[in-house]
Amino acid sequence: MSDNESNFTVWGFIKGAGKLIIGLLLLVQGLIGLVVMLLFVGVLVSVTNGIAGKGEKVSISIPDAAALHLNLNGVLVEQAEDVDPFEVLIEEAYGVNKPSQIEVHDLVRVIRKAKDDKRITGIVLDLGALQVSPSSASKIHYVAAELKKFKDSGKKLVAVGDFYSQDQYLLAATANKIIMNDNGNIVIYGYGRYGTFVKSFLEKLKITSHVFRVGTFKSAVEPYLRDDMSPEAKEANRAYLGVLWREYISAIETARGLDAGTVDNYANNLGSIMETVDGSFAKAALKVGLVDQLSSRAEQSAYLISEFGKEKDGKSYSHVNFRRYLSSIEDAHDGGNPNIAVITASGVIVDGEAPAGQAAGGDTIAALLKKARLDEDVKAVVLRVDSPGGSAFASDIIRDEILAIKEASKPVVVSMGSLAASGGYWIAAPADEIWASPTTITGSIGIFGYFNTFENTAAEVGVFVDGVGTTNLSPILATGIGPLPESIADIIQQSIEYGYDRFVTIVGEGRDLDKTYVDSVGQGRVWIGERAKDLRLVDKLGNLDDAVASAAKMAALEEYDVVDMVEKKTPFERILGNMSSQVLAASGREDKIRSRRQGAVKTLIAKADEQLAFFEEFNDPNAAYARCLACD
Repeated sequence: MSDNESNFTVWGFIKGAGKLIIGLLLLVQGLIGLVVMLLFVGVLVSVTNGIAGKGEKVSISIPDAAALHLNLNGVLVEQAEDVDPFEVLIEEAYGVNKPSQIEVHDLVRVIRKAKDDKRITGIVLDLGALQVSPSSASKIHYVAAELKKFKDSGKKLVAVGDFYSQDQYLLAATANKIIMNDNGNIVIYGYGRYGTFVKSFLEKLKITSHVFRVGTFKSAVEPYLRDDMSPEAKEANRAYLGVLWREYISAIETARGLDAGTVDNYANNLGSIMETVDGSFAKAALKVGLVDQLSSRAEQSAYLISEFGKEKDGKSYSHVNFRRYLSSIEDAHDGGNPNIAVITASGVIVDGEAPAGQAAGGDTIAALLKKARLDEDVKAVVLRVDSPGGSAFASDIIRDEILAIKEASKPVVVSMGSLAASGGYWIAAPADEIWASPTTITGSIGIFGYFNTFENTAAEVGVFVDGVGTTNLSPILATGIGPLPESIADIIQQSIEYGYDRFVTIVGEGRDLDKTYVDSVGQGRVWIGERAKDLRLVDKLGNLDDAVASAAKMAALEEYDVVDMVEKKTPFERILGNMSSQVLAASGREDKIRSRRQGAVKTLIAKADEQLAFFEEFNDPNAAYARCLACD
């Protein structure tokens, strides 16, 4: 038998084994599908009834005199993921308990409704399970402003809890009375930006990092190039973090009537303060006036009953929880007025389609913008941007649709959320008007590309790549285990420089600014909202409501309905979509494996999962990214 025949036989065996494995996987998938279909039959009637009743008013009983219990258990987000009722059923069946998502606009809507609802006598803030990302400062300030309006209406606002995180406390500070467990704590540590730098680590592993970027302040790839943060990055970070901190302490000291400098002193001298109260976190917070009362859970419950009365069962105070009250709210508009469409681009901008709440898919957002453009009832569009950017190509796809809407003589106003940086600013620039909050993180006008090759690492263990090709670009086929040819690196750098030049041009055209000026405030630098206004990168400071009102004014509308334009799914898409993956995820097998690990190992595994998900977001077809990694 010849070598070729032998090789062919071995290869044939490998292919046969591969087919067998694939066949077994398909069989397993089929069995899972069968189980899912059986479950589906069991819930079909209830789901069908739910679909049939869509649009009909759901009658939910609210007590005549009750407190609104804002038991905010979940992550505060700009846009929540679409909840599939079938997926929820499967998760409940397997005992999976994933943290929910709370849309900031739902929370604000509930507070506004409660302020004017005669059945609601007050609000109880129960914030212990509320999670807020470090980059979501503007969302917390937005909610805090609505809570202040509620309190100013004369209704009671009480905060209770065992502990208060820094972000939770910003909301609690708006209350008439703050009660904390006598063994609780409030640790206010300020804002910081720290990264892990791996240049020397990569060198030890002989991994070659290839970086392509434009911009003095484009620090996204610094962790791979340095062992410390550059002076330029520190300057940019210090500038916007300082504004976040100033806004935070100002909001608390104003709400609590504290002397200027109280919060800053508490954060910087907590140890000294605790020495005066025998090392008690709780007494330290009480001493400086951050809380009004220290009480056990039983005492807190008794206080709420005394303030709001008892439930019928006598076990708790009279109240209605957040989710129940949200479900009871009717839409305010009657559908007969012209529409202002609100389209949300939330999360990392990726090429192609992406579900709402997970990422901002270029094709998905563009399709919604096109729908608004073609809808005769839509007279203006507000694009809500809450994104650190991402794919430059996807950003351009979204921008094209914004320009098309403007050509159709419909005003486009951008409302920036907590983040509208890099690609997030790319899609904001062409709007007729840009609104941001004082704490919005924006700018980061820059482009980068990055990847590693392992030729030196492979050589250490005796692995080499060699071969021939037909063109000067053919060696790219060996890049990875093989090196990146200098000629190809030059091509990539040229592409990145072109991308930056185009980014600067787009901003200049959209904002009516000189290209040289845009470059001077660009270079990848991050700006805070109030400074961005001074630099003419945004027009006005305000929230989503202000942006909507401005869009209405541009469209000469006195009466209008605000319509959230979202991707529509058919019932079958909602129920049957990705069933197999949902069942596997809901089975909890992966979680059970992790639960047998020690805490540190579990943390490392979770971090590894996060990194894998992180790299999946880098899918630009040109490998060019307008993304602010420092903003994530």
